[in-house]
This record gives sequence, structure tokens and C-alpha cells, in this order.
Amino acid sequence: MLFIESKPWPTLIVSLEAIFLSTFVMIGQNRQAAFQQAKADHDFTEQELELKTNTQLTREIDRLTVELHNRLLDKPAQ
Repeated sequence: MLFIESKPWPTLIVSLEAIFLSTFVMIGQNRQAAFQQAKADHDFTEQELELKTNTQLTREIDRLTVELHNRLLDKPAQ
């Protein structure tokens, strides 16, 4: 590079600037990716808990419905 260009300093400075900027951009992207992963993990946990709760509620409703149905049908005639 010293043999090709008479004044290589501007090119070297711009190259170093590009290296630093790309490094900072990559650091920012990695931090954003880590944040997104943490949010996705949290959302998954919350959805799993909601699914478990809904399943329990559905089973309880089914149990109560069957019990009510049995009581109504097994009621002695008057």
C-alpha cells in the first residue's frame, strides 16, 4: 500500500474507521439479539403457563358439567 499510494494515511484512517464502526454495529446487533431471545423465552414461559391454566379450567368445567348432567338424569322421579 505504501508503494501504490503516495499518501496512504487517509485510506488507512478510513479503513480503521470502518473496522471500528462495523465492530460497534455487530456489538449492537448481538445485544439486540440477546434481548430478543430473552423476550422470546419469557413469552414462551408465559404462554406455557396460560396453556396449563386453560387446560385445568377446561378439565374442571368438563368435570362439573358431567357431574351436573349425572345429577339431573339420576334424579328420582316424583
